[in-house]
Amino acid sequence: MKLIETDVLVIGAGPAGSSTAKHAALNGADVILMDKKSEIGAPKRCAEGVSKDGLKKLGIEPSSRWVTKELSGVRLVSPNGTDVWMREDQVKLPEAGYILERKVFDKFMAMDAARAGATIMIKTLARGMRKDFDSYVVSCESMGEDFEIKAKIVVGADGPESRVGRWGGLKTAVKPKNMESGIQFEMVGLEMEDPDCIEFYFGSVAPGGYAWIFPKGDDIANVGLGIVSTETDKSAYEHLLEFVANCPATKNAQPVELNIGGDPVGGMLKTLVSDNLIIVGDAAGHVNPLTGGGIITALEAGMYAGEVAAAAVKEGDYSEKRLKEYQDKCKKEIGDSFEKYLKTKDYMLSLSDSDLDSIAEAFKDTEFENISTTELVKLLIKVSPKALLKLGKLF
Repeated sequence: MKLIETDVLVIGAGPAGSSTAKHAALNGADVILMDKKSEIGAPKRCAEGVSKDGLKKLGIEPSSRWVTKELSGVRLVSPNGTDVWMREDQVKLPEAGYILERKVFDKFMAMDAARAGATIMIKTLARGMRKDFDSYVVSCESMGEDFEIKAKIVVGADGPESRVGRWGGLKTAVKPKNMESGIQFEMVGLEMEDPDCIEFYFGSVAPGGYAWIFPKGDDIANVGLGIVSTETDKSAYEHLLEFVANCPATKNAQPVELNIGGDPVGGMLKTLVSDNLIIVGDAAGHVNPLTGGGIITALEAGMYAGEVAAAAVKEGDYSEKRLKEYQDKCKKEIGDSFEKYLKTKDYMLSLSDSDLDSIAEAFKDTEFENISTTELVKLLIKVSPKALLKLGKLF
């Protein structure tokens, strides 16, 4: 059987995997990036929103090829229809930046990895892996051909409940209460109050999560929601159909695409590495537990993973102790803030629809200066005595 050897094998070519491959290659490692799909980025499993500040921090220049909409505001809607508008002419909106076309963006990131020197292998499935002294050998299949790849470091960027992580002995299972069921239509014919603003709907419309409308230009938008199955007897699809039928913006719109996927919202996993192994992105829980967003954190974590993997290759040390530098960096830059958001999510789950309506009323009279997830939670603490008791010491 054919055997291919490399320094770093990245399994999964989403944002996390492509970022890892790019930065490992830029730092001198021999890298293979493989994905089981024939088209990187399809099907999309994402509402496609990213922050401008996040891209800027990572040095990624926005491109008209994959930015479908630049946003100018946010609308928050409580269960009784009370809405809170926040526009960029009134406040700074660092987390309300761009809506992407993920099918293009993901390929763009993989192309970046290729330009950095990584080898891309599409339509390539990882079937299992075994330890071989100071390396892993991964069994692969592509277009009917079986072969193996031997790598000093394997990176699992293969999504929630990573198989690669499990093969390497890491605990990647996610508890049902920490896995949101996400479902989304891409729709045409929307009648939004302001098609330059993203919209979020809270309460029993999406138990355990929220519903969203992310405009993509003209009368097109991603319309979806995330629920926690332990919080409702209905399926995510049933909740989505009800939302679309009852929301004024969507009741006359029609779907042209359906996307379904799981979103791990339990915070970053405690262990992200073992000997010769790293997990990154959704596989590592690099998803904001409160918002469910994970593109920017996946790219950021991938940068750390690639840099550490390349340094480990240069040193000839692929041990858990050496790779733990990546885990420590992720905890400091990503995980610590996620712990706060996880507690905030648990608090939000305790609120009734009437509680959310009262908070929305209080928000309407609040002067906003800067809108980020952290600032919104701080405002929540200000307007809600209950939130002050539960969250006051965290923020």
